[in-house]
This record gives sequence, structure tokens and C-alpha cells, in this order.
Amino acid sequence: MLQSLKLGLYNFIIPNSIGVILRKPKFQVLVSVDLTTMGSEKRPFSTSSATAKSNETMSVAAEKGVSKVNGGKSGEVLVEDMETVEKMTVSQLRVKLRSLGIPSRGTKKELVASLKTFLDSKLNDAGNGSVAQEDKVSSEGSLEVADNPSKKKSRKVSSKNCDQSDVASEIPSTQQTKKRVAKGHTKDTSVDIIVKQAEITQELSVESNDMKGKKNVRAKRKVSSVTASAHIGVSEAVDLSVNQYEPWTIFAHKKPKDGWIVYNPKTMRPPPLSKDTKHVKLLSWNVNGLRALLKLKNLCVQQLADREDFDALCLQETKLQEKDVEAIKESLQDYKNSFWTCSVSKLGYSGTAIISRIKPLSIKYGLGIPDHDTEGRLVTVEFDNFYLLCGYVPNSGDGLRRLTYRITEWDPSLGNYMKELEKSKPVVLTGDLNCAHEEIDIYNPAGNKRSAGFTEEERQSFETNFLNKGFVDTFRKQHPGVVGYTYWGYRHGGRKSNKGWRLDYFLVSECIADKVHDAYILPDVDGSDHSPIGLVLKL
Repeated sequence: MLQSLKLGLYNFIIPNSIGVILRKPKFQVLVSVDLTTMGSEKRPFSTSSATAKSNETMSVAAEKGVSKVNGGKSGEVLVEDMETVEKMTVSQLRVKLRSLGIPSRGTKKELVASLKTFLDSKLNDAGNGSVAQEDKVSSEGSLEVADNPSKKKSRKVSSKNCDQSDVASEIPSTQQTKKRVAKGHTKDTSVDIIVKQAEITQELSVESNDMKGKKNVRAKRKVSSVTASAHIGVSEAVDLSVNQYEPWTIFAHKKPKDGWIVYNPKTMRPPPLSKDTKHVKLLSWNVNGLRALLKLKNLCVQQLADREDFDALCLQETKLQEKDVEAIKESLQDYKNSFWTCSVSKLGYSGTAIISRIKPLSIKYGLGIPDHDTEGRLVTVEFDNFYLLCGYVPNSGDGLRRLTYRITEWDPSLGNYMKELEKSKPVVLTGDLNCAHEEIDIYNPAGNKRSAGFTEEERQSFETNFLNKGFVDTFRKQHPGVVGYTYWGYRHGGRKSNKGWRLDYFLVSECIADKVHDAYILPDVDGSDHSPIGLVLKL
């Protein structure tokens, strides 16, 4: 069932329908939106061309009111008390969201959107709208269309759609536009969909079918978290499972190449090994402050252990002092073997640890080089079949002030240390290595050429000191064309739009690379700006 939309555009006759063409590399979406005719009770249009504003927005069923049906046509879902929501303070919004059991982090705009979404869902559940239907897909979004008389060519759209499959078009027959349809696509099926995106500005080509004449309107689409709906003809092959609860399945990359796909641990992990196959399961996680993480009620190290049943967990950026370690050791019920190193040059900074149910043969802290060993960046444990190293490679920092130290001292020293260990048995290095090695490993490669973690110098150093010395990037070996991130900055809310970096690795000696059963990411585990990563290694 189609949702009615209300337009407020000066000097514009209400069309019977509009065709919206969304374009992005390797993914085209052609959308047909039917509009109900506005009655006299709606906001009138201005007839003055001299004073017409250039930016009037399309509002989408977000004003105060209740559901109603217009002459048996498409129902218009209007959310009750939206004006009150807009006027609430940030504190009031957070209190209200917490009382409803909804996450209350973010800007006021995001909090308002979350509360509106909740109210919408309540209306839908009560049967006041036509959006929540059993066989239809829904998520949330909004359309704001600004009048733009410019004759510039329409540009490609940067969008975060859930799949790269092509979508068949529905456009008015009187306004045929150039189509791009996938070869061999399956039969189309109509789906009511509410699309949610966040903080993305997109450009659309909107063609209107007017009884009195044809007009082309170049428009900007500013996608926020307010609700919108459109009737879309979607190929049956398209996966529309992506939603706000699984943002890591959004394909997010500014410079994608043919064949790249997004990482989804639900579909890309191999079956577990049988109990008869001898293996070890390792996890690694930059926790960005362990004390704060342990205070979270929904997740702690012990709960992660219960869920993942790992043999060893490597932690980076614990930010602990030596006096904190004993208390934390006592909280680890099934992992009596834990080895911690803390920064002594700067308290509450850096820090690494290995927590293991397997008792190691030997333990070593640091590289054995005083200049490198005051920040608690490396722990090495020796097991029967391999060495396990937990490392936190120095960040080059603001202004790249530590770049020279990183690429001329730390990286070469670590690489040489690993090769020395390898003379006796294979080596596994894991941790936050603070380098997105290739363009596939970062959402915006072009915009980060001189950002710490993606400079040409760091990427070359990563290759020279680790990969060229025979250590294998296990995730990239298992998933050569997969976009999977392990870090999302807090500052820009990167996690919810999947604009991330892959900075965390399991590197293994080439001689055991074929024994890797699984190298994976756990993007659903939050509590830090990094997600845990895992390795299953057959012994």
C-alpha cells in the first residue's frame, strides 16, 4: 500500500506521480512514488514567482495528527504529538528514551528521530498505517527535496543501500528516462519500504509528470532519520535485510571496485570444526579502556568468554596501571593465566594483556629494547605449537608527529623480533596494528592520504616489515574482496553508517597460514570504538 507524501514547492503544480532515480556505482534504484492530490485543508502553494524561495522541503508524514484515508486512496500516516517531541530538550529526550528502553546517545536530531521512530512503530503496531505489513520490508529515512532550476547534469548518488543488486524501474509512461537494468534480473515484486540513512547528502534527478506540461526538477536529497515511505519495485534477488540493528552489513566505501562485497559474519564464516579436530580459538580486542568496559552491564570479558568460548583473548589499550591488574585478574573465573603490561612512561595510557585458559611455556614483556618498552605495547606467550604476540602499534598521532619513530624504529624492531622467534616455532601476531593496509580497508581512502594509519609511509612499512617477511594477513587471505572494518570513530558516528577502518589483524607465519580455519570480525560486539576479531587455527 502506498504512503501519501505532502509537497511544499512554490511555482509547482502537484504531479500525479514522480520518478526518482537513485544512482551509485554498480547499483541503480529507480523509484516510483505516487502522490495523493492535496485538498484545500493542506498548506496552499505560493503563486508569487518574484518571492519564491529556492529551497522548499518535502515533509513525510511527520506532523501532528492521526492516520486517515483520503477518499479510499493511499492512507496517510501522521505521527501524533511530533511538535512536542521537537520542543523537548536533550535531557528530556534522553530521559524519555531511557524509560522506553531505547539507546539515548547522540545529538538532539538523532534523539528526536529515535523517539519519532518509536512513535511511528507504535502507530503501525496499532494498525493506524499501511507500512507495517507482514510481507513488507521497513526501515527509516526521510526525503527533503529542494527546488533547483539549474540545468547541471545529475550526478552519481553516494548511498548506503543494503546490496549492490540492480533494481527494476517504475516510472510514469509519459516520462521515460534512461534505465540501467541488471542483465538476467529476476521478476520484479513491489515492496513498501521505509529507507533509513544517516547524515548523507544525495543528489537525485526527479522527473514530474504534470497535466499542464512536463518539468524537470534537479533536487537534493538530504537523508536523515525522520520517517519517509515510497512504493518501490524491487527485484526479488535484492537482499533488504540491512537495518539499523546490523549497520556493519551496509556496503560503505567511497571508492569501491568491481566485485567487492560487504562483510557479514552470519553468512561468511565456515562451519565450526568438530570436537575431534584439534584447534585453538584466539580473540583480540582493542578495548579503549578496560575499566570502563567492565562497568557495562551488558558486556564484560567474562560474558564474551561465555559467548565465544575462546582459548586466549588479547587486549590492547587497556589503559590500566599496575595497581588495577590484580582486581581484574580475580574477576576472570575460567582464565587463570593472564599476563599484563602497563605503560610506565605515561600512566593510564596504552597497555596490553593476554588472558588464556592454556598455561603458556614462557612469557615475555616488550621487545627487549628499552626505548620501545615503556608504554606497555607488547606481550609474548609461548605455547606448544606457536608463539602468540599481542601488540599495540604506536599511532603516528596528530600532525604525524610520531610517524618517523613508527616507520624507522618500532615497525622494523617488531618485524625483526618476530623473525627471530620464528626460528624456533611459528608466530601469530595480533592486535591493533594502526594501519589500514589497502584502500579496501578504509571507507574514504582519498580523504585520508595524510591521516595517521593510512599514510603511504605506514602502508609501505606494514608491507616491508610484516608481509614481505613472510607473515600472512589471515582475514584478507580468507576474504580477498570483502570490505570489513574493525574500527569506527566516535566523533562522526561511523559505526551506525559503517564508515570505518580495518586496523586490527591476525598475522601468522606463512608455514601455518593453511591451517587457519577461520579469520573473522565480531562487529556486533560494542563497548569500544573497535570490534573484536577472531582466529581459529588447526593444530
